[in-house]
Amino acid sequence: MIAASMASDLAPSSLELIYPNWSVSPRVHACTTIRSGGTSTGPFAGLNLATHVCDDPARVAANRQQLVAALKLPTEPLWLEQVHGTEVVEIGDGAGNGSPCADASLTHQPGFVCAVLTADCLPVLLCERHGRAVAAVHAGWRGLLAGVIEGAVARLAQPPERIAAWLGPAIGPRAFEVGPEVREAFLSADAGAAGAFKPSVGERWLADLYTLARQRLRQAGVNDISGGDYCTFSDQARFYSYRRDARTGRMASLIWFDP
Repeated sequence: MIAASMASDLAPSSLELIYPNWSVSPRVHACTTIRSGGTSTGPFAGLNLATHVCDDPARVAANRQQLVAALKLPTEPLWLEQVHGTEVVEIGDGAGNGSPCADASLTHQPGFVCAVLTADCLPVLLCERHGRAVAAVHAGWRGLLAGVIEGAVARLAQPPERIAAWLGPAIGPRAFEVGPEVREAFLSADAGAAGAFKPSVGERWLADLYTLARQRLRQAGVNDISGGDYCTFSDQARFYSYRRDARTGRMASLIWFDP
């Protein structure tokens, strides 16, 4: 638990965070928020960090301010306009300003915070284990299929054997039902993806985002993979879930490194 205080009647007293269980340089800092804490109400109740979900903008701003203060972030995170694509934006001095349309961000410079917002899609945090580069990836099934993870790994420009990956909270394999066209698209790209799908009712399938992400990471040469232990759909107390609630907030997964 990280204590946080703000000069605002909107601010609660604390934030609870999930941290990667990986062995990397202490220069690297990473976490995922959960929905508890924050100032949002109604269907967004808690620490909603997304501006595009029709939450009160003042409350989202207060939530973001609370996050920055609680983590003592060196800079405001770069909040992306995520579109389930493969665009990767690099941030640093003079780069990555505004709210770029992208589904991953990375930096080779200390003090810049990469972030993605999720509520069932898979957040993937990447780092060069010695703290030379970091990335945050938003990987729903469309982004996974199109290669957003491979694109982020390539843009890190580090030997893949020195890259660590952490899979943050996403919809779990017992809850993510998809149509046959989704399974067929993955199998057309890689027959080995068959192991990530189990039959459901009728012609539907249960898809395992975590397994699909691990497969893509290993194909990109990244074998140091941790995480993948949560289900946003089934854990309403801790996580927002678009599939469960439709009108809901978003968690953030963040990563940065020190000089």
